[in-house]
Amino acid sequence: MNAVIDPKEFDAAQAAAAKAAAAADPYTYTHKLQKPLDYEGKHYESLTFNWGKLTGNDSIAIEAELTALNQPVIIPSMSAGYLIRMACRACTEPIGVDVIGAMSIRDYNTIRTKARNFLLRSDL
Repeated sequence: MNAVIDPKEFDAAQAAAAKAAAAADPYTYTHKLQKPLDYEGKHYESLTFNWGKLTGNDSIAIEAELTALNQPVIIPSMSAGYLIRMACRACTEPIGVDVIGAMSIRDYNTIRTKARNFLLRSDL
């Protein structure tokens, strides 16, 4: 028996498998913006964060930056400034705090929460 696979069905199955694999990876997160953002000549529709590329040196640098801004970090997972800077460093596209700050509050809070969730996960 020759079974013919519908190309559209195959593509849909591949997309579903890729989405499931991405969801299973606690080190990466892709955020689709609620509303696309145009900021300083760049257009953003989604951003991908690779939490796994962060190191202890990133944490030290973030804390030093916040201390220089007179915003010392007591508990990193509770500091919005720390979490957003962490997200900027984890982003696969070079962005600054100003880009995330210019997003809608829903996008900002979702990205901040994903950074916090990564830090608080105990099963990694």
